Amino acid sequence: MHTLLWPLNSRNTKSAGSAYHHCSVPCKMSWEGLEAQCRTARIKCDQLGVNRANVNDYEVEFLCDYKKTKVEEFYLVKWKSFPESDNTWEPKRNLKCSKLMKRFHLDLEEVLRSHKRRCVPKKLDREIASYLTQKAKLRLNLQRWQDHLNLTRNHPGRIFVTNEVDLEGPPKNFTYINNYKVGQGIVLNEVAVGCECKNCVEEPVNGCCPGASLHRMAYNDKGQVRIRPGQPIYECNSRCSCGPDCLNRVVQKGIQFDLCIFKTENGRGWGVRSLQHIKKNTFVMEYIGEIITTDEAERRGHVYDRQGSTYLFDLDYVEDVYTVDAAHHGNISHFVNHSCNPNLQVFNVFIDNIDERLPRIALFSTRAIRAGEELTFDYKMQMDPVDTESTKMDSSFSQAGLPSSPKKRIRVECRCGSDTCRKYLF
Repeated sequence: MHTLLWPLNSRNTKSAGSAYHHCSVPCKMSWEGLEAQCRTARIKCDQLGVNRANVNDYEVEFLCDYKKTKVEEFYLVKWKSFPESDNTWEPKRNLKCSKLMKRFHLDLEEVLRSHKRRCVPKKLDREIASYLTQKAKLRLNLQRWQDHLNLTRNHPGRIFVTNEVDLEGPPKNFTYINNYKVGQGIVLNEVAVGCECKNCVEEPVNGCCPGASLHRMAYNDKGQVRIRPGQPIYECNSRCSCGPDCLNRVVQKGIQFDLCIFKTENGRGWGVRSLQHIKKNTFVMEYIGEIITTDEAERRGHVYDRQGSTYLFDLDYVEDVYTVDAAHHGNISHFVNHSCNPNLQVFNVFIDNIDERLPRIALFSTRAIRAGEELTFDYKMQMDPVDTESTKMDSSFSQAGLPSSPKKRIRVECRCGSDTCRKYLF
């Protein structure tokens, strides 16, 4: 919301030797809307960047339609900050939006191929023009969502969003969070003490934080995990003497890689791919959501079954008491798909919370991951029973319905496509 200053005297006059008297009022119009109003009224405003040189310039938001005559090409233009009722046909020579034109023709070629047509017609069918408009609006919506995600995240890795498969936009009723959202009646018990190490890797005092819990250091000097899946990871915490660059602080530093949420082509819904190379045994992301009791998870599970999806991850490191629900509150892990041959592995991590019933769920790479490769983990991942009970996930990132009760499983077809596919998720 912005503040506009208005003169108290409606005639905009001032007495000799006196200054303007102003009052401020809130304005619900966006900056883009104010800029459009200034251009329409031919009012110059330095704060909005509207001056004599550009007062007649308007920004193209997207292109809706196309036609050509013997001598010229025309585009139907949606102007930024103006309603669609103000769309106008403009000759190509008047437009300075080469990227938008290139994107428009790529979309046009794609839709023409789907209709088994090769040549661009002189005038587009209404159906094709409508699709191109919807595609342009989708990109704007996804761009706004992408901007929102990057403003919300607290980790270095950036988030990108793309959908080149259909016209599905951002998910509804989903809030991006960076840390666990604690459900009603659940308390996170913070640690009371920390290590006194100056160098936690080379000179650990009393075994540092892992040693105090009778476990070994989980990371090597490059921050890669070196313990078996199923063994817990104890990182240094907020009460430790070591600084933020300590090698025993990995998961708490958050996502380090640029990742892309993308729409899959084989009906698995949204997925996540890495935009950078990731080395083996490297931390990639946490599974974040709302912490709830297993009783509440049971209740929600029946609701999610009727809706066709669920995102419940059981925290059963020592007891099956709590569950993480990422259906409506979560991070980018909400969109990671299942695979019977995954490239991510689950580890239980403890940092500031000492309750072993509430570990943080960290996903590490099981092998080197190429830039552009999809990230996956096994929803029924089994760990070494000697170290701990199995950690499992009762969820589906696709449209398949999965009951939360193990006694009422429905056989759900797996579409991971790996050579070792078990054919069914459950």
